Amino acid sequence: MESLTLSREERKKIKLELKQEKEVGRDYDHLIVVENLHKTYLLGTTAVAALRGVDLTIDKGNFIDIMGPSGSGKTTLLNLIGGLDTPTRGKIFLEGRNISMLNDNDLAEIRRENIGFVFQFYNLLPQMTALENVMVPLHFSGKLSKRGKRKKAMDLLSLVGLNERSHHTPSELSGGEQQRVAIARAFANDPAIVILDEPTGDLDSKTGIMILNLIRDLNKKGATFISVSHDAAVTEFA
Repeated sequence: MESLTLSREERKKIKLELKQEKEVGRDYDHLIVVENLHKTYLLGTTAVAALRGVDLTIDKGNFIDIMGPSGSGKTTLLNLIGGLDTPTRGKIFLEGRNISMLNDNDLAEIRRENIGFVFQFYNLLPQMTALENVMVPLHFSGKLSKRGKRKKAMDLLSLVGLNERSHHTPSELSGGEQQRVAIARAFANDPAIVILDEPTGDLDSKTGIMILNLIRDLNKKGATFISVSHDAAVTEFA
C-alpha cells in the first residue's frame, strides 16, 4: 500500500473543510440559524446600523413574534431571513444552507421554494379571483398540471374557510377574507417557513383575532411562522 504524504497547506485545507462540514451539520439541527447578523445602510454619506450582532434560532413548528418600536430593525431582520435582502456581515442558515451571500437568482429560488409571505396590505392581484391569486406561485414552480394547481389552490382556500368565495375578486372580499386568501397563497408551494409582516395591521380587532386563530391552528398542524408586529395580540398567540 502506498503512503501518501500531505503538505502542510493540504492538511490545513482538509481540517478547514472538516470544520465547515461540522458547522453545517450543526446548523441542520434548526430550521433557521442567524449568527452575528449585521445590516448597515448608507443614507447619503452617513452609515446607519439597522442590526448589530443578532443571533437567533428557529425550529420547525415555532411561531416567533418579533416586537419593537419603529426603527428597531424588525422589518430588516424579516427581509434578511426571507431572502429579500443580504446582510452586511453575519450568516443566515435555512435548513443548513448558508443563504447570506447568494446572488439574486439563487435568492429568488429560495423564496419561491422555501418561504411564504403574508403582508399587511395583502398584495393580491386585483383582476384575479381568490382562486387565481392562490394559483400564482404554483405557475412558477412548474410541478403540477393545470388541474393539479387548481385542486391544490381550492384545497388551500378550503383550509382557510373560503372555498365558497373562490371566484370572487379582492374588491368583492372583506379585509379578513383577503388576508385569508393571502395566507392560502403563502402555503401554495409548501414553504419551510411563512413570514408575517404586520398580519393584522390593516384589520379591525375582531377580524385580527380571527386571523390569529387561523394562524395558530395552522401552527398547531406543524407550520412555522415568524412575524413582526406592533399588535400585542400577536405576541399572545405566538
